[in-house]
Amino acid sequence: MTVLTLLGGLVFLIGGAEFVVRYGTRLARRLGISPLIIGLTVVSIGTSAPELAVGIDAMSRGQGSLVLGNIAGTNMVNLLLILGLAAAIRPITLQRQTFRLDLPAMVGSAVLLLLLSLDGALSTWEGVLLLAIAIGYTTLLLVTARREASSGVAARVEAAHADEEALPSTMRSTAADLALLLAGIAVIVLGADWLVTAAVEIAEVFGVSETLIGLTVVAIGTSLPELATTITATVRGGRSIAVGNLIGSSTYNLTFILGGSLLFGPSVVDVDPQLVSVDLPLMAGAALLCVPVFLTGRRISRVEGVAFVLLYGAYLTYLIALRG
Repeated sequence: MTVLTLLGGLVFLIGGAEFVVRYGTRLARRLGISPLIIGLTVVSIGTSAPELAVGIDAMSRGQGSLVLGNIAGTNMVNLLLILGLAAAIRPITLQRQTFRLDLPAMVGSAVLLLLLSLDGALSTWEGVLLLAIAIGYTTLLLVTARREASSGVAARVEAAHADEEALPSTMRSTAADLALLLAGIAVIVLGADWLVTAAVEIAEVFGVSETLIGLTVVAIGTSLPELATTITATVRGGRSIAVGNLIGSSTYNLTFILGGSLLFGPSVVDVDPQLVSVDLPLMAGAALLCVPVFLTGRRISRVEGVAFVLLYGAYLTYLIALRG
């Protein structure tokens, strides 16, 4: 029964996120918001909704280790497994924004979280700091988008999506999209509740820590939307944009998701010592590893992609064999 609850929670999280992205995008288009802004806000927040819902639900129950484990594990999945698989399928040429904004923000956020955790605790005020960084990062994204618009880059994006902006804005259609958007949010909340409940029960039955469950089962499960999106984009040739979104998602996990979750927990949340000594340093190391790889020819080769996947395989083996 616990396994069914876990699987049901994952299905609801993924399905709810799809509803949020799809109908949030439709609603924004009906209101005349540009595709570029939609991509930077609605889609980014929508794809991060499962992690946020799990984080808030778990933190409100006092399961801080599950939240931190999920965030560290999700970023390891994003940076090593998903990015590696995408490059192994087809070498990836990177966009300029990835170097100038996304990569520095992601690396800086990973290192900052490690430094904040060294005292063995995270506070509500540190959550506020992380949220402020998320707001600053989003602002820079929007400013960059407007600057590119002046050079014609965004204009080409707008033209490519011109047909999508032609949705009629009637009261009934707008209300329907809003209702389906809210339904998606409700499904995500329910899925998060089921997933957290099942994860805690599994940890108790098998005698393992909530941190380990967060690093593995929950992290891989909540990363499935990013995996599907990135692999699909790689096959279809839009992989450079997908990689930028993947790096941006990792930054939001460290700032928006964790910062928002900390506001719903106690004033001080203890951090699992193994997270501080092993997992957060490895996560920061994975982020730093992206710097030389990305800067070498501004591309990720197949060999580098395979190496990333093998590194994640080694990390997962360590988690299961030595900490399971």
